[in-house]
Amino acid sequence: MTIMKSALAMAVAAILTGYTGAALAKTVKVTMHANENSVAIDNKGTKYPAWTFDGGIPGPVVRVTEGDVVEFELVNDGTNKESHSMDFHAAIVDVLNEFAPVKPGETKKFKFDAKYPGVFMYHCGSMPMHQHIARGMYGIVIVDPKEGYSDRYPKPDREYVLVQGQFFPNADDHHAIMENQGWGGTLINGKMFHYDPVHDPNASQVLEAKPGERVRIFYVNANVNLPAAIHPIAGVWDRVYANGNPKNVVYGMATYQLGVSEAATLDIVSPADRPTNNAIVDHTMGAAMRGAITVLMNKPDADPKAGKGNLIVGR
Repeated sequence: MTIMKSALAMAVAAILTGYTGAALAKTVKVTMHANENSVAIDNKGTKYPAWTFDGGIPGPVVRVTEGDVVEFELVNDGTNKESHSMDFHAAIVDVLNEFAPVKPGETKKFKFDAKYPGVFMYHCGSMPMHQHIARGMYGIVIVDPKEGYSDRYPKPDREYVLVQGQFFPNADDHHAIMENQGWGGTLINGKMFHYDPVHDPNASQVLEAKPGERVRIFYVNANVNLPAAIHPIAGVWDRVYANGNPKNVVYGMATYQLGVSEAATLDIVSPADRPTNNAIVDHTMGAAMRGAITVLMNKPDADPKAGKGNLIVGR
């Protein structure tokens, strides 16, 4: 992904992977490439013929501040066979214009105002749309509130992005995908049991925090067909922000429902007096046991860099 800098704020990166508080509005320039390439969909390295933004599932994190203007460019590489497009759920535009398909070898540019703070899905909207999403063309937009942190929306100690998607091994059968047939796994940030060495001995990563820290999870349900019931086993969500908007806060939630394409910001605070572990799951057991389990380890020797800066998505 190409990241350019605005003329008004040359020192501000266009794609932000950290948030420090209130900021002035700026122009953010984002370029993504539509790629038809193979990716690993499990911790063993099993390859899958994906369609992606910038080569990975999910696509790059787009992070801006409420009030920013996003100038977006989609490049559909000439080596691709399919038309692709971009549908930002954070954008208020024209579906027949800005979100129109882009043929192989062509480029499309458009801009939109990041009007509402929160967490939003983005995805390819070309037809058959369910196939483009199922093959990996989705990601997350984080729009931080222009007011910065507050009592209602406290500054977290660590942040992590979790994007859930359904895995259909037969990528070519888009009719089966539409009928939810042949669903073979659940991907978290592109892999089944990505951060779960308990259920997958090939997993080498977990989420990390120190006891007592506030951990903020930006969660997107990018499933094609199924809602998700997000629950932190051995914990309670201290605060949940519907669609990630600080004004939409509820407290003390055991499980939070996310419809298809819905997103939320979820905070968890572990006990400060001892090490503990949580398992963040989609409590729909068919999804959990197909890969939607993420281990959060709260330990004194947690990596001080984990969940900060550009380490909010474990690859």
